[in-house]
Amino acid sequence: MRTKKIIYLSALLTACILLSSCAVEKEPEWRPLFNGQNLDGWDIKFSGYELNDNFRNTFRVEDGLLVASYDEWDYFNGEFGHIFFNEPFSHYKLRVEYRFVGEQVEGGPGWAYRNNGIMFHSQSAESMELNQDFPTSVEAQLLGGDGENERTNMNVCTPGTQIMIDGRLRTEHCITSTSDTYHGDRWVTVELHVYGDSLIHHIVEQDTVFTYHNPQLSETGEPLKKGYIALQAESHSTHFRKIEILDLSDQYIK
Repeated sequence: MRTKKIIYLSALLTACILLSSCAVEKEPEWRPLFNGQNLDGWDIKFSGYELNDNFRNTFRVEDGLLVASYDEWDYFNGEFGHIFFNEPFSHYKLRVEYRFVGEQVEGGPGWAYRNNGIMFHSQSAESMELNQDFPTSVEAQLLGGDGENERTNMNVCTPGTQIMIDGRLRTEHCITSTSDTYHGDRWVTVELHVYGDSLIHHIVEQDTVFTYHNPQLSETGEPLKKGYIALQAESHSTHFRKIEILDLSDQYIK
């Protein structure tokens, strides 16, 4: 009886220790990538220009918003721009609130009307070639409607990469989601749920509109396990008021 009691108390003590360990394990918290005041922590790259040459003062902070603005442009001639957060991530949830404003700058391609994007699992800003238009990455497109026609949001595009959907390799450059169309200058909330080189979800206003897996480099098939996050400047002014991340790497990478 004494032996059984000792075994029972030992098991109970072990359980308490395990429960205590679980209880004190810190839960991940949402972290803002944009501080609402300046562009600290971000790098800028425009096609045809050196790293951190902020061509025509395009990326800036106005009234607490990160903006890609074309009010100092007269004409767009292929100077595609990207602003990169300078820390790579692998497993995370990313939440972005954005809106399009004004008219597209003259010279912008038709497909770039109310078009921006979240580039993720991206190469770094400093590794881009001088005249490179887009970083090697996976893109979740941010798209706005023209007031009349349907246009899905949070499509996927794959500059230098490819993905799998339902176990099948897809090499098309862009694939449409199942989202509604978002017309006008309204604020839209989107999320990316990214789990390394396995599963990725695109979410618009809490509705999952796209799921795919196994992102990889198109030339070699090498899995894309992590990378940088960037936002675009493609000829239509865009405002961002929230860019925040829930880093899940501690839960998935042991």
